[in-house]
Amino acid sequence: MLDQGTAPPATGDERRAPLPSAGFGARMMRRKPVERLVAEGGQGEGGTLRRSLGMWQLTMISIGATLGTGIFVVLGNAVPDAGPAVVISFVLAGLTALFSALSYAELAGTIPVSGSSYSYAYATLGEIIAWVCGWCLILEYGVSVAAVAVGWGQYLNELLEGTIGVTIPAWMANPPGVDGGVFNLPALLVVLLCMAFLLGGAKESARANTIMVGVKIAALLLFCAVAFTGIKAGNYSPFMPLGLGGVSAAGATLFFSYIGFDAASTAGEEAKDPKRDLPKAIMLSLLIVTALYVLVAAIAVGAMPWNQFKDSEAALAGIMKDVTGHGYWAVFLAAGAVIAIASVVLTVLYGQTRILFAMSRDGLVPRTFSKVSRNGVPVSNTVIVSAFCGILAAVVPLGQLADATSIGTLFAFGLVNIAVIVLRFTRPGMKRSFQVPLSGRRVKLFGLSLPLAPVFPAIGFGLCVFMMTSLDIVTWEVFLAWMAVGLVIYFAYGMRNSRLVKAAAGADGEGERTAGEKEQVKAASKADDKAGDKAGAKAGAAKKPAAKKTAARKPAARSTGSNARKGTRRTAQKTAQKTAQKTAQKSSRTAAKPAAGKTGSKAEKRPEKGAGAADAQK
Repeated sequence: MLDQGTAPPATGDERRAPLPSAGFGARMMRRKPVERLVAEGGQGEGGTLRRSLGMWQLTMISIGATLGTGIFVVLGNAVPDAGPAVVISFVLAGLTALFSALSYAELAGTIPVSGSSYSYAYATLGEIIAWVCGWCLILEYGVSVAAVAVGWGQYLNELLEGTIGVTIPAWMANPPGVDGGVFNLPALLVVLLCMAFLLGGAKESARANTIMVGVKIAALLLFCAVAFTGIKAGNYSPFMPLGLGGVSAAGATLFFSYIGFDAASTAGEEAKDPKRDLPKAIMLSLLIVTALYVLVAAIAVGAMPWNQFKDSEAALAGIMKDVTGHGYWAVFLAAGAVIAIASVVLTVLYGQTRILFAMSRDGLVPRTFSKVSRNGVPVSNTVIVSAFCGILAAVVPLGQLADATSIGTLFAFGLVNIAVIVLRFTRPGMKRSFQVPLSGRRVKLFGLSLPLAPVFPAIGFGLCVFMMTSLDIVTWEVFLAWMAVGLVIYFAYGMRNSRLVKAAAGADGEGERTAGEKEQVKAASKADDKAGDKAGAKAGAAKKPAAKKTAARKPAARSTGSNARKGTRRTAQKTAQKTAQKTAQKSSRTAAKPAAGKTGSKAEKRPEKGAGAADAQK
């Protein structure tokens, strides 16, 4: 049953049954069974998530979370490091994302739940590793929302200036510390606007995101068509001014541009057919995004000298204005960028809330994050996360946020690649709707059938480590400090409240069950009661014919009124007594002569059942 890859229907106690209790180290490394993860899918406190998303909507979620971040915002920070070779940096970052995307696609089709890489690590690597992964995802999703929102004000000012001739004052439109920026009000506003969409429901948010994705793809294609006319061959020379080190550093920064291709995996509990649609959505979205990134970057560095990109948060709009000499083209692009960045904020914010939803359901973060309203929305979760990300976007500069997010994402992606390898060896027979190519097949060598090593997941892990080493020391210091804070929270709260560990120790009673589990247990109890009632009715119906026959032999004249009813009752009582006596006699004989080969415990249980039946008959 375990290797079939499907979750059998299970009620509360069965779903909560973990491995036996063990020591401190074993508690931290306890894994959550895949079947249990899938069986708990969608269940929250007070309600369930609704399955309303198809393959196209899932693809748009991943594109919406990815496309726009690197091109509209981070490009100005990456080009000064790599020069025109930023195109190679995009390809390098894209390859790193591709190998990890293959692993994501396999796990998303095998374990279709909302927790993304956190849930995958919980099923394969243990609870402490899952917590670290989840903590990195909070850094990846939550902080990237703020980082993307920081650049929104720049394009909003371009749009306002080109349309009504008014701009937001620099002190509340720019990132703190950049060109007099103090408090980035537009960044806060776009996060709150996306929060309003999310509170309307997953299906409504997906519909709005699909429209916004179409607009930003059209805006990028418009940029390519216009900026192509301004390309100068001299702008590509020198092609690699800072060498391979600059290309690698820019690639690590631009990996931030690919954050979000895994956003579809966070919708595993709201997808209509997750095993089929999630792998397709992840791979298709990554291919579309990479193609657009490389095309736009190649045209951008050809239309403007690479050393003029420094500290330009709205580089593409500036290129449009310089190439055409007219401001209205820049207005069109700025409008597309405003919508594009809003789409990224919307989908990444969605992913963050679903990851916290899964962690809360496991008891590692407070229960308020898994409370679901009547329309299938985790309202408290959405409001808390949006408020945190909005304030963070308003007071923290973009560059620091982008680098911190990249290292957290690379760490989480590396764990996903390891999880694929572990699951291949621990659960080789599990059905997988998608498998990473060149991994898991068997080859014949010297007459022996040997399993082929999971090459692509290993390459994906190696690339993630390589990209992490390209980041500067300050980013590593921030990352290690973030990890230290996360471990303190885990040992102080998460480990003590983990539902899996409590269940293993026998400490989580009825109060530890989620609302979904309680409903399933109640439903099972009702079903048992109904089955018992039906069995009792059949037994009573089988005992009545004798009484009816006795009453039928009497003349009709003597069977009238109360006398007939009393006679029937007496006959039924005598019949019931005789049946009870026979049952008791059989039970006593069974107790005196236990069957050969039976254990003592089984022989002792049989007279108890017989006595119970006799008491019930009486």
